[in-house]
Amino acid sequence: MAEKREKLFEAFSPVDFKTWRAKAEIDLKGADFDKKMIWRTNEGFNVNPLYFDEDIKDFKTIDSLPGEFPYVRGTRTNNTWQVRQDFDVKDVAETNKQVLDILNKGVTALGFNLHHNVVDLNVLLDGIHTDAVEINFSICPSKAVELATALVDYLQKKGTADKFVGSIDFNPFKPVFKKGKKFEAGVQETAAQLLKIAAPVAGLRVLGVDSVMLANAGAFIYQELGYALAWGNEYLAELTDAGFSADEVASRIKFNMNISTVYFMELAKFRAARMLWAQIVKQYGAKDESCKMVVSAATSRFNQTLFDPYVNMLRSQTQSMSAALASVDEITVTPFNTPYEEPTDFSLRIARNQQLLLMEESHLDKVVDPAGGSYYVEELTQFIAQAGWKLFLEVEDKGGFKAAAESFDVTKAVNASANTRFDKVAKRKEQLLGTNQFPNFTEKSGDHRDIHAACSCGCGEANPDAPVLNTKRLASGFETLRQHTEASEKTPVVFMLTIGNLAMRLARAQFSDNFFGCAGYKLVNNNGFKTVEEGVEAGVKAGADIIVLCSSDAEYPELIPTALKALNGRAEFVLAGPETDEFKAMGVTNFINVRTNVLETLKAFNAKLLK
Repeated sequence: MAEKREKLFEAFSPVDFKTWRAKAEIDLKGADFDKKMIWRTNEGFNVNPLYFDEDIKDFKTIDSLPGEFPYVRGTRTNNTWQVRQDFDVKDVAETNKQVLDILNKGVTALGFNLHHNVVDLNVLLDGIHTDAVEINFSICPSKAVELATALVDYLQKKGTADKFVGSIDFNPFKPVFKKGKKFEAGVQETAAQLLKIAAPVAGLRVLGVDSVMLANAGAFIYQELGYALAWGNEYLAELTDAGFSADEVASRIKFNMNISTVYFMELAKFRAARMLWAQIVKQYGAKDESCKMVVSAATSRFNQTLFDPYVNMLRSQTQSMSAALASVDEITVTPFNTPYEEPTDFSLRIARNQQLLLMEESHLDKVVDPAGGSYYVEELTQFIAQAGWKLFLEVEDKGGFKAAAESFDVTKAVNASANTRFDKVAKRKEQLLGTNQFPNFTEKSGDHRDIHAACSCGCGEANPDAPVLNTKRLASGFETLRQHTEASEKTPVVFMLTIGNLAMRLARAQFSDNFFGCAGYKLVNNNGFKTVEEGVEAGVKAGADIIVLCSSDAEYPELIPTALKALNGRAEFVLAGPETDEFKAMGVTNFINVRTNVLETLKAFNAKLLK
């Protein structure tokens, strides 16, 4: 039977990239191939529209299997990740009650944010099987030693020290990033204490690499990767100098990383991270087992939105999917309503079920590294690895991560990236569905107001003279703008004066709707007018504060003077089209097009129109 099987693609001749590009250029009808078809990433490399087998034939990593060094394809031979849910511990007994409830609903890993308090573990963990559920703690770095002592003592008394799996997120750089202050107790000294305390509990990781903090401040993907590697290497360098073996140190490090919405790039980032980390640890003489990177991945807060918040579910679903396909160890889905309120029972349930859907309905836990061998993903893995490695070397050349953090080089670099991204969002070069693109025109924020948690560690007041990491989300500028509109006495009315060429007037009216909808203005659309005068009078009658002329470039020279004369200053006049010297000479001062800074333009209109 096998001999009779048809070879389905035998009738098709092989095609190389040069041949394919030649055909694509014909179909592009003169358009520039590089501008239309090649993606220039934030990481500084170009991505082609497709790749071929010859592109990856020399990659050494494609011959490894899941569970094999250098772990590019995963550190395990299965893809069963931990479903994690975090709790902000305010009332210890109440948190315990909540945990016991959700442990019956699919959660296999817990995270407790203790802020600055070492709580009574007998109350917090009462009824929780610490030998069966992964347990993680986040606490002020100044309290990490006290917590580690209490936890190890608790586990030994319970008899579960040999089976416990979990972590204490000791992050000595949090004061620098959040408050502009050094960790006064000393990084090496405290880390060494933690290793000694944790020694009886093999599954307790006590050294945190919190690159998720950098990504949620606006870092690019390659920056998160490069800084995470340098951060982990700082622990290795300092603690091996202090007399610990590389195996002892590496086995206590846990990477807490972010997942953004750049689907394939994030998938490639985790593959690259494992590969590079394995190479770093190996250079210290560690065993292969110690070279395995343990990654806890959390969906992004940086690109969550306050308006149209249910879209946050779509964002976190694709984010968690890319992390699952990348074979991370555990995933935390950030609840969709995090930007404006404490997570509710509903939002927490949805966050849990998003992962359970990926496991139990999509069966993503049944295949390890399904993207392995994909020409595209393998190329992206190499590209992002090179970009991250370059940054890692730059940090090491300047004295390592501790020096880079305490000199504020990391903070400044991340904030610069955030500013670049804010600018891209303002110009819609980076899109946020429901915010700067396709907003819900009639939505009101009501009592939803942006909340971002201030640093709750006990390291004193922030240094007013030092830079700290950005705390704004990508959507914050548009959200402030729209809430300014909501708070005004009158909502501006935008009237679309559609005339002339049918295709162009419809396209530009839709573009204008989308544009002014980002500010929450009232939009009045039309099927089209026979004359400009008729359209202007209809707009004035509708109470328009802004009249947008929507037609074709060819018709504008005739339509603009007539429209301006008929309008005679009774409303703001806007041209949906190119900003040319010819049109400016006719008296047009307001233009909107794909090159317009949407946010700044709408802020200017708010300043003119709102009381």
